[in-house]
This record gives sequence, C-alpha cells and structure tokens, in this order.
Amino acid sequence: MNFSDHPVLIFDGACGTNLQQMTIPDEAWQGCEGCNEALNLYAPEFIVRLHSEMLDAGAMVIETDTFGASSVVLAEYGLQDQVKKINRLAVEHAHKAIAGRKEKYIAGSVGPGTKLPSLGHIEVSELASSTREQIEALLEAGVDCLIIETCQDLLQVKTAVVAAFEVLAAAKLDLPVLVSVTIEQQGTMLVGSDIAAVVATLEPYPIFSLGLNCATGPQDMRSHIHYLSQHWPQRISCIPNQGLPEVVNGQTHYPLQPDDYAQQMYDFVREEGVSMVGGCCGTGPEHIARLVEKLAGVKPAVREVSR
Repeated sequence: MNFSDHPVLIFDGACGTNLQQMTIPDEAWQGCEGCNEALNLYAPEFIVRLHSEMLDAGAMVIETDTFGASSVVLAEYGLQDQVKKINRLAVEHAHKAIAGRKEKYIAGSVGPGTKLPSLGHIEVSELASSTREQIEALLEAGVDCLIIETCQDLLQVKTAVVAAFEVLAAAKLDLPVLVSVTIEQQGTMLVGSDIAAVVATLEPYPIFSLGLNCATGPQDMRSHIHYLSQHWPQRISCIPNQGLPEVVNGQTHYPLQPDDYAQQMYDFVREEGVSMVGGCCGTGPEHIARLVEKLAGVKPAVREVSR
C-alpha cells in the first residue's frame, strides 16, 4: 500500500519535547545546545532512538529531525554550511529506524524558520533560496513526502509551497506536499490570518493535505478543523499539542492524558473527516500508542465540501 492509499495516516509525536526528556550529555551538543538538528551530526543515536520509540508505538509516518535545518536557522549556530549534510543524515537516521518495518514512511520536515517575511524579518527571495536548498537535500536523501509545518505567516507558507513544487519539478519527482499551519489561541496565525484566508491562499496549489499543528491542544482547534472539513477539498491533518502548556513548579507541563488525546482525535476523524493525525509538543510514544489503538479499523467521515 502506498502512502496516499491509507484511509488514516498516523504520524509520530513531538520531537523537541521528547528529546528534552532524554538524558543527553552536554558534550553531545558540541556547543549547539538548543539546536536539535545538530544531533544529526553529533549524537545520532538519540534521533534513531526517538524514531524507533514512535514506530514501536505504532506510528506510520515519522518526521525527520529537520524542522530548523535551513541555512537561515542553522546560521544562528554557525552551521549554515552544513545544510545538505544535516538534512541527508536526518533522512538516513529515519531510514535506519524504519529498516525492516512494513508500510512506514518518512516525512521531510520543513519548519517556518525564525524570520517571517510579512514582518520584514527576511526577504522572500532569501527565504525561498534557503527553503529550496533544504528541500533539495531532503529529496536527494529519499523522503516519502514533504511536510511544511508550523506555518505562522501566509507569505512564508506560500513561499515554501512554491519552492517545494519548483524543486520537485526540477527533479522530475511527484511526492505529496503536506501543509500544516499554526493557529494561535486567539483564532488566527501569528501575523493575523484566519483559516479562511489560509484555504483561499492555498487552494490553487496541488498540495496533498492541509491542517493544523502546534500552538494549542485539540480542543482549541475544533472550529478551524470544522471549517476545513466544510471548505477544504483535499485531505485534512490534525497534529495538536498535548493540550495548552502550563507551568508547574517552574517547568512546562502539558496536561492532556493519552486516553483523552486519543478520544478527541478519534472524534475529529469520525465527525470531521480528518485523515492524518499525530502529535506535536508534549506528545510521547504513549499518546501515539493510544491513538493507534483508538483508530484501529476506523475510517474518516465522508465530507461534503462547499467551494
């Protein structure tokens, strides 16, 4: 069965928050603390272990540890000349974890970067060039799809989508391009666009799926997922945080327990026709395991889309 043939695709859980819970020696970071992507170079065993734990929990799709692996972000750590190598190694680590497992897929993760064009932080041409370089490396290394995720700026996501299809066309490849935006608790993206603007902007492009990730738990995504269910013609993804973060004894805590998380995701699949689910900040292998159990044999609701 191919990637696109599965009625429901279950993605892995969080990368960053799970790495934070591992006992990673200070020296493993080689002075790049805070740059998870540097672990692909200096401590790959932790990346392979994380992927393996998610796969053991039943995840069908694992995302590469490349969320910030563009030159724009890596320059903050002096690693801007390591873009190709970091992305290639990240895909290799994912392949190592998947080896011998059937019907498992690798999504090349492309994050939003740390500079938003709509706010004047970066020129569109520089962002496009940086994104193309990263995507080229991911494709050369052998990903099954691309996920442009945690998008906070419509100009940023449109730039990334155009870059992705340009690189795919140049490489004569036809791989799914997934897009996932981040809607803050106030109901819009960071730069103020709502979900209707997202749909209107992205509908002309042949992207495989559109959905939400990060920022909030599933509860605060309900109205936006419902809108997508009614107005987005392709597949819908939902990859929320483990609830809204709280500070407990000076530490960030995500409150949503695995059973509650799995139930809410089940409701999205059965009520709104969501067909791609997984976990963002806070979600661990136990959340994915319960999600897999809950969705066994479940098919997404049939949607009637108004255009």
